[in-house]
Amino acid sequence: MNQNQDRDTLFSPFRLGPLTLRNRFIRAGANEGMVLDGAPTRALLEHHRSMAAGGVGLTTVAYGAVAKVGRTLPNQVWMRAEILPDLKALADAVHAEGGAISYQLTHGGSFVTSVKVEGPTMSASGGFNKAGFMRGNFFQRAMTRADMDLVVGQFVDAAELCAQAGFDAVEIHMGHGYLLNQFISPLSNKRRDEYGGSAENRARFPAEVLRRVKEEVGQRMAVLAKINVADGVPGGATVDDAIVTARLLQQAGADLLVLSGGRNIESGWFMFGSNFDMDEMKKVLKGNWLTGLMMKAAQFGTPRVSFREMYFLEYSRRIRAAVDVPLGYLGGARSLANAEQAMREGFDAVVMARPLIHDPRLVDKFRRGETAASGCTNCNRCIPYIYHPAGTRCVLNPPNDPALNRVRAAG
Repeated sequence: MNQNQDRDTLFSPFRLGPLTLRNRFIRAGANEGMVLDGAPTRALLEHHRSMAAGGVGLTTVAYGAVAKVGRTLPNQVWMRAEILPDLKALADAVHAEGGAISYQLTHGGSFVTSVKVEGPTMSASGGFNKAGFMRGNFFQRAMTRADMDLVVGQFVDAAELCAQAGFDAVEIHMGHGYLLNQFISPLSNKRRDEYGGSAENRARFPAEVLRRVKEEVGQRMAVLAKINVADGVPGGATVDDAIVTARLLQQAGADLLVLSGGRNIESGWFMFGSNFDMDEMKKVLKGNWLTGLMMKAAQFGTPRVSFREMYFLEYSRRIRAAVDVPLGYLGGARSLANAEQAMREGFDAVVMARPLIHDPRLVDKFRRGETAASGCTNCNRCIPYIYHPAGTRCVLNPPNDPALNRVRAAG
């Protein structure tokens, strides 16, 4: 395939489950911090409207907790019938701009850093909860079969709610240290039953969740999953584990796998391909000493990492060679040449967050030949703004209007 063919593929319609996207660019699910009372705000609506207006094929709304106790931060949506008008407003705004919209569904499990949960948090295994102890969530408990049935039902109900709201897809989050990843990763899963031990056993429950969601909504919506190519630290899941997970999710009916990596606590630097800007973090978190202390503690022993383009490519290539399921390449794609390379390497979509936060019009600029590379500097200073009253932003751009984040999407 030559360069022109790669480019034509990028901007041609792409069949994704029961829907067709206008191109192969996907805005990755990445926390926006645009939530009021557990519901989407007008800021969130405008954020994703801008992504669709700028040309992405599919924009992913981040972190819809399938249960109230599944939130990691207080300013996260939790899926329930009461927010259906806000969800519809969000979907309608994106559709009006010609784009498709997906909701990322997840459950924090024991990774609950800013919300106090009554009793031990749920996880794959029991013990001390290092992610939640500063908020008083000192312990976690191993999920029972009844817990698993409850959580499966919550994922199914959340997906059905999204279907009722007119969403085109859901993305089940199985990476970054959240509940389903707590089963997949040996850093969290110490079980000795059929859900622990081998890579196949550890991926069994996440695959069950996807299969049940697919059975419920798969004729009406695309069902995606985000997985780790690796955890990035010793003792964590490896790319060989990721291949096993990908094969099981293919069997379960996934329409596309988004290939991410890293864990929020153990290896955030691996996830982003570079280090956080702690000075910006301190500035945004001024006055929130506890969250700041937690972020500082998470940086202890962190290696210094310099950003490089396509930083997950070597891992993702191995998964591409092992499975037939469509794959979205994520991790350091910031130029048209990077996107073309992803097509050449056999990936089916290009998934980006930071370059689109910097410029929501980037895809259309690529298509029209106005630019060949994002102006994003990969400084990671956008990340702390998930804690800001106005929500996430690129520091190279004008500030967000905080008033938009004080009104619900349907308000």
